[in-house]
Amino acid sequence: MAKILAVDDDKTLLRFVGDYLEGEGHQVVQADRGTKALKEFFRERPELILLDVMMPGMDGWEVCARVREMAETPIIMLTAKSSEADKLRGFRLGVDDYLAKPFSLAELAARIKAVLARASTSATEELQLHSVGAIAVDTRRMEATLNGQPLALTPTEFRLLAALASRPGEAVSQQDLTAAVWRNLQEEGGSALRRYVWFLRQKIETDPEKPHRLVTVRGYGYRLEEG
Repeated sequence: MAKILAVDDDKTLLRFVGDYLEGEGHQVVQADRGTKALKEFFRERPELILLDVMMPGMDGWEVCARVREMAETPIIMLTAKSSEADKLRGFRLGVDDYLAKPFSLAELAARIKAVLARASTSATEELQLHSVGAIAVDTRRMEATLNGQPLALTPTEFRLLAALASRPGEAVSQQDLTAAVWRNLQEEGGSALRRYVWFLRQKIETDPEKPHRLVTVRGYGYRLEEG
C-alpha cells in the first residue's frame, strides 16, 4: 500500500477517489490546485501522484514539470483531454500513465497497482553503484562523493551525474541525457542542460573553466572521465 497525492480542482471527485483508495488500504493526501499540490509533495513525499491537467492557475503540466525537476515519483494523469498530442506531451514530461475521464475507480486502482509495480521493479533492477575515478555515485541512497567527501547536489544535478557515471568514459548524447535527467527538457532545448552541466562542474571540477572530469563532446553531448 502506498501514500498517494491526489490533485484535482473537482473536490467531489477528490473525495470519491480518496475514499475509494483509502478503502483499498492506501494513504491519500489531497490538493485542489497546483500550488497546494507542490507544497503537499514537498511535505508528504508521496509514492505516487494522481494529477489532473486542467486546473486554474498552475495546471497539471506545470506541476508535472516541477516534480520532475526534483524526483522520479510515478505520475498518473487524470484528464478529460484524450487526444494523442496530449498523451505524447504527458509522456515527454515523464508521465507514467494516462487515464481519461470519466474512469471507473476499479480501473484507477488497477492502474495504480501496475505503475507502482513497474517503479519497484525498475528501482530493484537498476545498477546502484557507479565509480568513475574519484567520483562515486550510489543511486539507491541518492548520494555522491568526490574523493570520499559528500557532494551537495540538487536532485537534477544528481540525476545528471548518475546518468554520466553509468556510462563512464563514454560520450553520452544530449538527447540521452535530457531523457535520463529531466525529460521535459526536450521541450525547452539544450540551454537548460548546459546550465545544469555548468552547475555540476562547479562542484566536481578543480577549475570549472577548464573541466577535465565532465568533458564536452562538441556537437554531440558530454563524457565523464576519471580525471
